[in-house]
Amino acid sequence: MIEAVSTAAFLRANEKLPYVRRAIQKTDTLKILLMVLWEAKSLDNKKYIALSLKLDEVGRMLGGWNGQLIKQNSPKAL
Repeated sequence: MIEAVSTAAFLRANEKLPYVRRAIQKTDTLKILLMVLWEAKSLDNKKYIALSLKLDEVGRMLGGWNGQLIKQNSPKAL
């Protein structure tokens, strides 16, 4: 996830979208793995909640970046 975000940060706007989407995929995977840890009782509720809140925030930020890139790269209406 960090690699995809850091790569996207240094690319031109029209090249960023695949890397931002990859970071979103990695974030979603991390959320699932975190849930598996919690379900297996390897992570207590307090830690699960704290980590989930941070991951949700990252997801919102990446989603906003994704939306902004889609708007920037879409054809302009006349």
